[in-house]
Amino acid sequence: MAITIVGLGPGDAMQLTREAWQVLAMADEVYLRTERHPTTAGLPAELKRRTFDSLYEQAESFDELYDRIADEVVRLGQRPQGVIYAVPGHPLVGESTVTRILKRAKQAGLSVRVVNSISFVTPILVCLGLDALSGLQIADATDLAAQYHPALNPDQPAIVGQLYSRELASEVKLTLMNQYPDDHPVKLMHAVGTAEERIETVPLHELDHYEVGHLTSLYIPPLPRPGAFETFQNTIAHLRAPDGCPWDREQTHQSLRRNLLEETYEALAALDADDGEALREELGDLLLQIVLHSQIAVEAGEFSMADVIAAVDAKIKRRHPHVFGEVQVSGVGDVVANWEAIKKNERDENGNGNKSALDGVPLDLPALTQAEAYSDRASRVGFDWPNVDGVLDKVCEELREIRDTDNSDERTEEFGDLLFALVNTARWMKIDPEAALRSANQKFASRFRQVEAQARAQSLDLKGMSVPDLDRLWESAKQSEE
Repeated sequence: MAITIVGLGPGDAMQLTREAWQVLAMADEVYLRTERHPTTAGLPAELKRRTFDSLYEQAESFDELYDRIADEVVRLGQRPQGVIYAVPGHPLVGESTVTRILKRAKQAGLSVRVVNSISFVTPILVCLGLDALSGLQIADATDLAAQYHPALNPDQPAIVGQLYSRELASEVKLTLMNQYPDDHPVKLMHAVGTAEERIETVPLHELDHYEVGHLTSLYIPPLPRPGAFETFQNTIAHLRAPDGCPWDREQTHQSLRRNLLEETYEALAALDADDGEALREELGDLLLQIVLHSQIAVEAGEFSMADVIAAVDAKIKRRHPHVFGEVQVSGVGDVVANWEAIKKNERDENGNGNKSALDGVPLDLPALTQAEAYSDRASRVGFDWPNVDGVLDKVCEELREIRDTDNSDERTEEFGDLLFALVNTARWMKIDPEAALRSANQKFASRFRQVEAQARAQSLDLKGMSVPDLDRLWESAKQSEE
């Protein structure tokens, strides 16, 4: 009782290995995953062929199909004569049935012999003149289509195998376009290594405009300039290396603290200006700070970038069970409630169950942002007014208290209370208070500069002007904006 798995090579019977030919020549029968492969036409004439092609029409998914084939091969392998199972290419390159068979055979106590062969990758390497050890990436089209962002390094070449339909090509295209430019030139490689070999260079966004089939692969060349996260990490590590930059080598977590804050505010300024090009640049500067801190931590033996990403990735998945689990939600309210419940469970598990809901809000946040965070955290656990009217009443109350006091300290305290009440009002009305105040600041600055310009044009001194005259200039500035 045994299973022999034979690779049929990329498609030309002349590329069958000598071992594979001997196994097939001495066999009475062979079970083919599919007969839709050119090599099958060159198999020994007396060899009895059986195929699993009929299952392709019956199965509702590829997982179901591969499971059924694997189960049947293992059953056949338990016969006294065992079974010979043949697959296109190399048995362990893009062959899901083989990995399933290996697992099931081990559980069943069956021995498995894998007969090596040339994979579909080899003739592609020859055709393109590529070295597989120089960063080449290999992906399966179906796996790639299921991703929301391609798990590929865009600075290295990639081969995508088993691009068997235009529908699949469309899904692969959409995934790739999250990382590569729409017009990035890619190569559709048909029946490479056979007499029907054909190669088409097409822009990525037209990938699904061309006919593809069971012997079609996709070649994705690297981006024209470096753009991979790993490449950037290497750049920063070089800066910190002995042969790098003296200034960068001297930096510490604390010395870079101000830079991190400044780059964050510059990114916010680009957001406020709705300037996409500036935002691209500022996000890059912010990323520089993050990678620098990570590299410093690596050198100190504290943590690596992989640790940073693994932790936040796990946290995001854990806190989104409605996306990555089986939890059902009916809207944003359920999402927020689940989020808070999960965070509480995390605190309980870490022995921090008695911590305040406000813990974790940085003490050195700008006051307005800190007030917004405190207000939001408190509202999540039910400490809130039943409606916005209560908040507006609180604003009016704080205004009266400011007006009614003549004590400087009390007035300062009441003014703080007023600001906090206004932040609560913004939360209820779904207004970003920081953005609103920043917009008001910019509007005031623009109008005031116009007032200054008008005064200069009329040879007027703002300091000596009456309130009505100043108001006239202000109204003129407002009208000029309209």
